[in-house]
Amino acid sequence: MNEARIDKWMWAARIYKTRTIAADACKNGRVAVNGVNVKPSRMVKAGDTVSVRKPPVTFSFKILKPIEQRVGAKLLPEIYENVTPQDQYDLLEMNRISGFVDRARGLGRPTKKDRRAIDAFVEPSLEGFYDFDFDDDDFED
Repeated sequence: MNEARIDKWMWAARIYKTRTIAADACKNGRVAVNGVNVKPSRMVKAGDTVSVRKPPVTFSFKILKPIEQRVGAKLLPEIYENVTPQDQYDLLEMNRISGFVDRARGLGRPTKKDRRAIDAFVEPSLEGFYDFDFDDDDFED
């Protein structure tokens, strides 16, 4: 077998847990072969480079053997070579450490820092705004 469907290959190579998830990733533009986004039916061959975007990281794999039948995890080094750049793994580690690195503004629950900023905006501190030192001379009849 010289070629395999990309969705079947990603499932067989254990990049995705099910073939349906692999096909959905292709349909949503998260999979590229040799730099071009592909449909699930795209045929791949040995030597092709597959890029899989799993935010916040883009993994890259060089196909060594196009297969369509799932194999054991111990045989994976014969199926593909992981050519993901080290900076992608650094980004993944940074994301794990920091928590909300790429949280889009306005999405999700506010962090403690966001909440304090909101409270400060809604109820600004009135300290020093009013002068309550009255002179008794001002109120004489």
